[in-house]
Amino acid sequence: MDCVVTGGNVKVLAKAIHSLSRIGDELYVEPQEDGLALRSVNSSRSAYGCFLFAPLFFSRYIVPNGHVFRCRMSVKSVQSVFKSLTSLEKTVEKCHIHLDRQKDRLTFTLHCKYGLLKTHNLSFQDSESLQAVFDKNSCKNVFQAIPRLLVETVAHFPPSLEEVTLSVSDERMWFRNHVEEELAQSKAMLTELCLASDEFDHFAVQAHISITFCLKELRGMLFFADNTGFPISMYFDEPGSPLVLSVSDSVLEGNFVLATLSDNSRNDTRSHSSSGHTSTAPPPDDFMNDDMDSYLIAMDTTIAPGPSTADCTSSKRLAVANRRTRLHNEEEEKEETAVEDGPPNKKFCSLLFGSVLPLSSQMSTQPVSNQEVLASDSEDDTQID
Repeated sequence: MDCVVTGGNVKVLAKAIHSLSRIGDELYVEPQEDGLALRSVNSSRSAYGCFLFAPLFFSRYIVPNGHVFRCRMSVKSVQSVFKSLTSLEKTVEKCHIHLDRQKDRLTFTLHCKYGLLKTHNLSFQDSESLQAVFDKNSCKNVFQAIPRLLVETVAHFPPSLEEVTLSVSDERMWFRNHVEEELAQSKAMLTELCLASDEFDHFAVQAHISITFCLKELRGMLFFADNTGFPISMYFDEPGSPLVLSVSDSVLEGNFVLATLSDNSRNDTRSHSSSGHTSTAPPPDDFMNDDMDSYLIAMDTTIAPGPSTADCTSSKRLAVANRRTRLHNEEEEKEETAVEDGPPNKKFCSLLFGSVLPLSSQMSTQPVSNQEVLASDSEDDTQID
């Protein structure tokens, strides 16, 4: 193998290698008749990336006929060749990639300005062909957009976020951070962004679904697309089927294939319609039928009759005090009755947190230790003015 990359294509090749470093730790190199293929896969085999550079991408591309060569090497060693992307475009005029079979070395030679040469001899290991099986043209949902749109969207998520959920409808696309079932909603920061269909170059939806996938690999493809200016396309079907991110040009093609969760939690997923999105209906609640709540509403709206405002205020305060005393006595009686006869058959609503405990019939099948206490006792509630 003997090939030469010149001009701005050196920077494109370098960015492709840096983008594949977001996938896995090893870089698979396979020169073919239709171009040079660079591939990578992560350790769990849930993400795969491939760039195919056509012969026209190179100023010289020579692959011996009948000679099959495949190798893999550390992606960090190849990254060290193109360490500084900023100075690469200004100083490097061309890159010569040559296979030295006698020394088992893959040589990268950078021809810089003023006749300066930088030579890197990288060791490699023979490997089998690495190829993911996918058919992006058969996917039901297809989107295409400028990379800056998606770059600015994922920028709102923290770098430590591992997974993101993507949902689509006829006129909308939503991105939100994925929250595990066992993580309490009160302890998680929920972020959601909505994109309209007219912000995309191509927006085709056949199935209203939600998929969850890793955000790191998405950022890797966006890094390449944003720096090269190529539009990025997205292809996916139902949850469990792979998400394909693709960029293409007359001289290169890049595809990232990401696994998606096959069993998304319905509790963490919102159903979206063409006019907007609505959250899942909350469980039935007897909040307005609770005696304490009825009392609070009456306390805020009742005005005692009187000839003057001062008399009205005094009468209202007296009525409120009487109701509080009466309520306190009723609560003490209910507590004593509950100790003897068991808890009342209704839900307890916390005035501070809005938490709801299930009915006593539902609690009978669960141990008491599983119940979470989110509010203080009624003794503290009586101190609220």
